[in-house]
Amino acid sequence: MAKIVLDDQEREVADGDQIKDACKDLGIAFGCEDGVCGTCLVEVDEGMENLTEPSEAEKNMGIEGNNRLCCQCKIKGGTVKLKY
Repeated sequence: MAKIVLDDQEREVADGDQIKDACKDLGIAFGCEDGVCGTCLVEVDEGMENLTEPSEAEKNMGIEGNNRLCCQCKIKGGTVKLKY
């Protein structure tokens, strides 16, 4: 099992699953859930290597660096620490 951490809270996610539900549970707001609106934009503080590569939707929005859209990410394994 992988782990998503935000502030002092954490949620487990099965390896290979989307992180969207765990992020919702941690209080991250969502809008469209399709990578169009940018509402679920977070900064990955640690563990970027544990996420899948940025999606076409993220690339089209110009999202770079340690920023990701929670609705577009799957976790490969390990721990990912987010800032929101």
